[in-house]
Amino acid sequence: MIAKTEEDIVILREGGRRLANHLQYLLKMLKPGLLVRALEEVALERVKKEADIPAFLGYKAGKNDKSYPSALCVSINDCLVHGPAGENQGLINDGDIVSLDFGIKHRGLFTDAAVTTIVGNAKEEDARLVRGTYEALAAGIASARIGNTTGDIGYAVEQVAKKYGFGFPRNLSGHGVGNKVHEEPHVPNFGSPGTGTKLIEGLVIAIEPMFAIGSGELFLDADAHSYRTKDGSRTAHAEHTILVTKSGPEVLTKI
Repeated sequence: MIAKTEEDIVILREGGRRLANHLQYLLKMLKPGLLVRALEEVALERVKKEADIPAFLGYKAGKNDKSYPSALCVSINDCLVHGPAGENQGLINDGDIVSLDFGIKHRGLFTDAAVTTIVGNAKEEDARLVRGTYEALAAGIASARIGNTTGDIGYAVEQVAKKYGFGFPRNLSGHGVGNKVHEEPHVPNFGSPGTGTKLIEGLVIAIEPMFAIGSGELFLDADAHSYRTKDGSRTAHAEHTILVTKSGPEVLTKI
């Protein structure tokens, strides 16, 4: 775990602004009948236009060490994370819960963010899930202060899950980010205050609550990338890249 330099932070702020703009644009595209693959094409085009690099495309992670085939993750309903947009020939339907997870490499440094929304008409149960996920993200961010720990962040997120009765996976988490897509420290969505890695000035982390209406137990789909709920329950995922500063947490990917 290495604190970022002042020069790094300037680059990460710019990268974070760019990433937030991309996600905002993609969010506005969402409507019933949209081909999921179209989101991938637009994401690639926008990043290329700004001479940046998509962070996830070709990235190797996990047990299978299989290269990720898309720039953009689009995860819908029971798919919690890592749905490859570039391989999805399906359409977005009215009432779908859609998560967009995107990352870019700008001037050598990475930022990462995810948003979740409901397309068209929303069921109250689904709206409650999305609201709760963003509430947990805000709680996690508020805990990202010098002297606190990753356990404090996880505890804050977990309390929101308990408040709403949401399930969540324990094998997926937030992480350090900047020099790599994923780096130390591990930032769980559960934990005990005062445990884990101590937060220092200049630390850059991705905080990302992942909730399900059901148990939160997952399985890896046949595509070897998409994580889906075992009980078929709907899910939501929200993420920001955060800089830990003397004056508190700074959201680098704020939309």
